[in-house]
Amino acid sequence: MYGIDILYMEHENILNFTNLLEEKLIGILEGEEVETEYFKRAIAFIREYADSHHHQKEEDILFKYMVESLGPIAEKLIRSGMLVEHDLARFTTGQLEEAVIAYEESPTSKNKLDILANGMNYIYLLRRHATKENTVLYTFAEKNLSQEIKDKIDEESKQYESIEKDFSHISEFFIR
Repeated sequence: MYGIDILYMEHENILNFTNLLEEKLIGILEGEEVETEYFKRAIAFIREYADSHHHQKEEDILFKYMVESLGPIAEKLIRSGMLVEHDLARFTTGQLEEAVIAYEESPTSKNKLDILANGMNYIYLLRRHATKENTVLYTFAEKNLSQEIKDKIDEESKQYESIEKDFSHISEFFIR
């Protein structure tokens, strides 16, 4: 199923990003300088790719059809699970951005700690979230959605992907 296959691939990109971010955070813990420009690009990756591209596509296409077609189980899984986690990821990204700005204004140990803590919080959240979607949500959708709905999801996903997006300024985070 094209619509879900592309979401799996995007999860690979996002999980690769979490590995790179974790390496950067460990480096800071081991004494490397905090490169605030790196974190600004990382936040741009999160907002533009992980959230505006990937999460928004899930919400507007896959989740919409699942809630409409699969009843209370899908409703609960999406509204009380996946959407809550998407919002938590957005909140955590905002906290990370605030920590980076605070560190730029005052490079204290406390502000450095806030970068480390919020960065790792985002990493742990996204790793758990992607695993749940890959192993539970997507499998549930593929198994239970009608072929007609799957075809609609695939078509809308292809249309969404056909819109040209420029990720060149955050391409350092796309590793395969």
